[in-house]
Amino acid sequence: MKAAATYLDHNATSPLRPAARSAVLAALEVCGNASSVHGFGRKARGLLDDARQDLAHLFGAGSGQLVFTSGATEANNQALLTAKQGPILLSAGEHDSLLQSCADAEIIPLCENGLVDLEWLAARLSRKPTPAMVSVMLVNNETGVVQPLEDVVALAKSVGALVHCDAVQAAGKLRLSFSELGVDLLSLSAHKIGGPAGCGLLIQRDGLSVTPLVRGGGQERRRRAGTENLIGIVGFAAAAREAEQGRQDAMDRLGAWRQAFEDAVLAEAPEAVIYGDGAPRVANTICLGVPRLPAETQVMAMDLAGFAVSAGSACSSGKVTPSHVLRAMGVEPDAAASAIRISLGWNSQAEDLPRFLKAWLALYDRSRAAA
Repeated sequence: MKAAATYLDHNATSPLRPAARSAVLAALEVCGNASSVHGFGRKARGLLDDARQDLAHLFGAGSGQLVFTSGATEANNQALLTAKQGPILLSAGEHDSLLQSCADAEIIPLCENGLVDLEWLAARLSRKPTPAMVSVMLVNNETGVVQPLEDVVALAKSVGALVHCDAVQAAGKLRLSFSELGVDLLSLSAHKIGGPAGCGLLIQRDGLSVTPLVRGGGQERRRRAGTENLIGIVGFAAAAREAEQGRQDAMDRLGAWRQAFEDAVLAEAPEAVIYGDGAPRVANTICLGVPRLPAETQVMAMDLAGFAVSAGSACSSGKVTPSHVLRAMGVEPDAAASAIRISLGWNSQAEDLPRFLKAWLALYDRSRAAA
């Protein structure tokens, strides 16, 4: 089997950025626990504090508002614990780390274009019982649709509900300022922006009491026990700095490539569908569907052709499952099972999408001929 040579799955994880790699290698040379008072510990604490300050600045928060976690899944789980009493409202497009962690949550429907149904939300918030929390992601990981978070915040705050936002797919693609977003809690992940896996962040507003998910130590101001992942944290900060420095130019470039690709696809395969088209989307994400061509077939064929893409949501076993996001958008099951996600990133090249298109159209033509 030919190994994938062109990586087009950055929304799953993005390759380690050079700056992050250098920061990680330097941190590996540091022997010390940041909680120790001797010189070795103070050196580790200095690196940790510097990274915390950098990330706070980059994401528009105070350093004391940051809680380092093992990833966004943990951050999302901890955010849910903040809703002490009352219902929790989750959008239908949320990540499974939220949907599967709150089985009794009320689900905010999505419109056909992938945006949350604000009319439904307003009507629900006008009724009792008042929700304790509303959680809506900023950017959907499958379609790239950017949610109207400002409107969600205004509606939720009008009834005193907390607002949590999973901003994992927004980092490095949109300007993020915790203070300006107006949310109470924000989740982020290092490896989605070219940092190391195993490091995440929960940002909380001042004065909010957050229940620890991991207990047994005084780290992170007693909000998350356990020795901090110094290597991951300094890599996270380095990746975030690099991502923000070139963010606008990168998104302009990726957006132009994405548009040219989508135009070419629809010209050659008129029955194809770009999910989320017509709604605001981040520049790097394409959710492409074509009738009667299973997503699993497309992923396998493209892998053999040397391209790494994804389909639906991959569970821990690696099996492809139907997209709950597309189903929530009203897409029929067969159509949802024929959608793949192509996601670009910091090291994508101009020729990647044209080369992928050539291979994909060959598969498309074969499937039409065999029909």
